[in-house]
Amino acid sequence: MVTIAVHGAEFFAYHGFYAEEQILGARFIVDAEVTFQPAADLKQDNISETVNYEEIYRVVSTQMKHTRKLIETVAQSIGEELKMKYPFVDSVKVTLSKMHPPLAGKVDHSSVTVEL
Repeated sequence: MVTIAVHGAEFFAYHGFYAEEQILGARFIVDAEVTFQPAADLKQDNISETVNYEEIYRVVSTQMKHTRKLIETVAQSIGEELKMKYPFVDSVKVTLSKMHPPLAGKVDHSSVTVEL
């Protein structure tokens, strides 16, 4: 099995349940990883036989631009698009963290993890 991941991708986006969150925006951190059994020997050194982590980042970046109320929805959309792009992938795991969420006290981040 091979796992390819992008960790700590930072975005400023407008996800949030409350209208103010969708106006003010917030900083988000995304970790996305895919796991698969290679169909060919990786010694062939051919990117077409694997998952390009640049494409993982592109999918994450595109999905982060679509404002949604729930970060769960964003994480699931990232995972679903990755599975569609790479049908040979066995599993996808996406963790989306909202930095300094608007809560009554100081909180570093809140997060959700979606596994498909």
